[in-house]
Amino acid sequence: MKKSLLITAIASNQGKTVLTTALLYHFRNSVRPFKVGPDYIDPQFHEIICKTPSINLDTFIMNENQVKWIYNNYADKEISILEGVMGFYDGDDKGCSAYSVSKLLDIPTVLLLDGSGSYITISAVLKGLKTYKNDNTIKAVVLNKLSSNMHYMLIKNQIEKDFDDVEVLGYIGKNLKSLSSTHLGLDLKDAKEEVLEQISKDVLEHIDIEKLVGIATTNIQPKINYPFEKIVKVDKKVALIKDDNFSFVYQDNIEVLKEMFKEVVFVNATKDEIIPTDCHAVFIPGGYVETATAYEKIKNSNTFKDSLIHHAKNKYIYAECAGLLYLGNKVDSYSMSGILNIDFELKDKRSRLGYYYANNDTKGHSFHYTKPINAPDGLHLLSKRTSGKAEYGSWKTRNVMGTYLHTMFRNNLHTVKEYFGI
Repeated sequence: MKKSLLITAIASNQGKTVLTTALLYHFRNSVRPFKVGPDYIDPQFHEIICKTPSINLDTFIMNENQVKWIYNNYADKEISILEGVMGFYDGDDKGCSAYSVSKLLDIPTVLLLDGSGSYITISAVLKGLKTYKNDNTIKAVVLNKLSSNMHYMLIKNQIEKDFDDVEVLGYIGKNLKSLSSTHLGLDLKDAKEEVLEQISKDVLEHIDIEKLVGIATTNIQPKINYPFEKIVKVDKKVALIKDDNFSFVYQDNIEVLKEMFKEVVFVNATKDEIIPTDCHAVFIPGGYVETATAYEKIKNSNTFKDSLIHHAKNKYIYAECAGLLYLGNKVDSYSMSGILNIDFELKDKRSRLGYYYANNDTKGHSFHYTKPINAPDGLHLLSKRTSGKAEYGSWKTRNVMGTYLHTMFRNNLHTVKEYFGI
């Protein structure tokens, strides 16, 4: 029977990724990873660890029935493990939090709590989380950064005294040797099998996996009708740029393109691959081109750049964030393709962060430090609230569209059809 659970904490940088990494590796042959919210980084690491694409569940960009369908469609393994976003309730004001998604899908939550330098107070923190919303899904606790088994027993006994509905599954010791030389994040891209194995072994050493599996409910969602506009396949070919620079792409967006186009071809710009001349459209997702390290990887990809410029003359391009930057003339002194007549500059302060509304009935998210310089009026305005202050976030010329907004294709087919020329 299929099981599912969600990993959360009280904030970012509390160890969610550490525990999720260990569990994904432990269940690597039978797990489907999911990520709550719009994040691109964690899903990449999920896939590296367990070799199965991770799926984003976002109740801001999609409505509840749509998220239910996405979950049902991809929860195809023996166990599904969802990694939360920030703290358990964070994002609930926008309608998308670990709490809201776990409640919607009726998935039990494992709460990771940092127990360093404390013991009784940990139970008080748990009480606050449990009573903040009575319909919460917190069913179990793992304690992090503990110095000894004695420390663990102090906290465990207090929690068991105070709660009869929370399982204490175990703890993660502090200063694990396997983590000391590994930056969980970027370094995982190059992590060898033995490194992942050791991380998983060390992290899970004092955690009761049998109990953990026991609280993971067999969660069969009611079958719902397809809650999106029907996709009609067209006899056309699309190129998806996917490499070290342009890697911020939702797995379901890839699946939508496969359902919509007769053929999807992947092009690696970093390796200077060319866009096939018979492609009707090109999708350039987000990522990084604006930093020195990122630009170094693509600055000599002249064959790719020439094929993109040639394609832009009479065919379609849709680009998000880093893709938008690459369509411009330059970012600071770094030369781009010049397809869009816009210059960009990299700032020290964030230009946008979070969920945004576009004035073409599209919702998505944006996170970038660049800004256009003396840019012409754009195509779409982006705002944090439907009636809030808005600034241009997308630009278009001929059949070429670039935007700072990342969105999901399945519930925004009007965007795909218009800007992919269907």
